[in-house]
Amino acid sequence: MSYTGDVVADGPADVRELTGLIVSKLSVGPMDNNAYLLRCTSTGEQVLIDAANEAPRLLALVGDGGLAAVVTTHRHMDHWVALEEVVASTGARSLVHAADADGLPIASEPLADGDRIRVGNRELEVIHIVGHTPGSVALLYRDDVDGTHLFTGDSLFPGGVGNTDRDPVRFGSLINDVEQKLFDRLPDETWFYPGHGRDSTLGAERPALPEWRARGW
Repeated sequence: MSYTGDVVADGPADVRELTGLIVSKLSVGPMDNNAYLLRCTSTGEQVLIDAANEAPRLLALVGDGGLAAVVTTHRHMDHWVALEEVVASTGARSLVHAADADGLPIASEPLADGDRIRVGNRELEVIHIVGHTPGSVALLYRDDVDGTHLFTGDSLFPGGVGNTDRDPVRFGSLINDVEQKLFDRLPDETWFYPGHGRDSTLGAERPALPEWRARGW
């Protein structure tokens, strides 16, 4: 079956087999967070995006292939409940943007805008998106064959940007970063994978940007 990105809590992972990278999307409870396991098709090296919860299910997804790193997209607790257990069980590196590092339960290596994270012989580019939290990141995968793929955490969803508690300063920062660093830079066919819920493409969401900015959330 083809990948849709539609997953439910307690359900199986949905798996997307790209040429260079295999993406497994799993929903974990109780807040239906999305966790993404990326595996290089050439080397088998794996990286997990957001060890959100339900460590046994995440470890079962990792399997016996080992785990090189866990990237936490931002410091909110629902995105790292399983982090300690996953890292302890696998020996994976824990990575988070420096501005959100104090919010995690374990010492983690700091990330900065423009950093590259290796997944075998593939790589993810770190894009710093300020607003949902000070250290939120999106992770960009681009390949001539596979196209453009973006893991957005809670900074971008189908239908709008992430929560800023109606703070106009935080919202202004977030919508500006999302527009300038994502929509202005990346093509419409870019598929994005958010921290909760369904996937979308930048092209599907682009016409609504003026509406998002006008409503202020």
